[in-house]
Amino acid sequence: MTDPIDTQRRRLLATTSTLAGVSLLTLGVSGTALATPSPAQSANTATRRSPTPLGDIRQIHAGALDVGYVDTGPRSGPVAILLHGWPYDIHAFADVAPRLTAAGYRVIIPYLRGYGSTRFLSADTPRNGEQAVVAVDIIALMDALKIERAIIAGFDWGARTANILAALWPERCQALVSVSGYLIGSQEANRKPLPPQAEFQWWYQFYFATERGAAGYAADRDGFNKLIWQLASPQWKFDDATYLRSARSFDNPDHVAVVVHNYRWRLALAEGEPQYDDLEKRLAAAPKITVPTITLEGDANGAPHPPPASYAKQFTGKYQHRDITGGIGHNLPQEAPQAFAEAVLAVVRL
Repeated sequence: MTDPIDTQRRRLLATTSTLAGVSLLTLGVSGTALATPSPAQSANTATRRSPTPLGDIRQIHAGALDVGYVDTGPRSGPVAILLHGWPYDIHAFADVAPRLTAAGYRVIIPYLRGYGSTRFLSADTPRNGEQAVVAVDIIALMDALKIERAIIAGFDWGARTANILAALWPERCQALVSVSGYLIGSQEANRKPLPPQAEFQWWYQFYFATERGAAGYAADRDGFNKLIWQLASPQWKFDDATYLRSARSFDNPDHVAVVVHNYRWRLALAEGEPQYDDLEKRLAAAPKITVPTITLEGDANGAPHPPPASYAKQFTGKYQHRDITGGIGHNLPQEAPQAFAEAVLAVVRL
């Protein structure tokens, strides 16, 4: 029987045809086991406007990490956990959070492993970026914060992580908001080669698969990630201050190792940790998602993404898809914060 995720992956990749289709979604590569600190990166400092402040960063020990996170809104309110992707950070939700807190929500926005002020508690912990471990990190954070259930919403890596939480821990996920739909993948599905034009779209994965690529990313994260922002959101006219605010998160000493490992792992060029093997086996079976879900897609997403019809069957509970127009690219929460916030507020009312 054909793997449904592999079929979907081939369909969506075969339709992409320009370099602006650089994907940040469903494949990946990963690097060395442990991170080595690198010099802080520089970015353009011109400021044409002041980006929206997000809030104070708190720290809490959760699982293998000392997690940096924002916690805003009433403590007694329903909880929404917002998850960023690569190469982005918590500031993707700077204009989403105030809309949710104004509606009475408590909003938690963590830096994922390898970003911002999140740190590994032990130098001996592998700087693992496989898909299951990022979800385990969020469960550990919920436990540390004594949060039983939450709406989980995200994009890119964050959407995949939200998918995994909803699929494997539905009792912890009240509802799901996912940009670009169902993004759970597997190493096996990614082993099969794609047509040349489709392979071309994943250029950065092959770059990260080499030591030259890992070294190049470490040397110029700012230039690399700014290029990804431009390719993935070709109509988003972000300014230097907006980029710089997020670029600081890439100075995390574990950032390069986690990112490179994530993408090498997806192509089976690096191993994960054995304690997550059972979770990965369950994910490789493309589990259905039963919690109430709203999926979103921008009309100018420069990253390859599956058509909604191809993944709708993966959501077996209450479900709705929304297309967001107006030149909206890959970083949908930051480009269309009102639409993203409205989805979070609406998903529990499906």
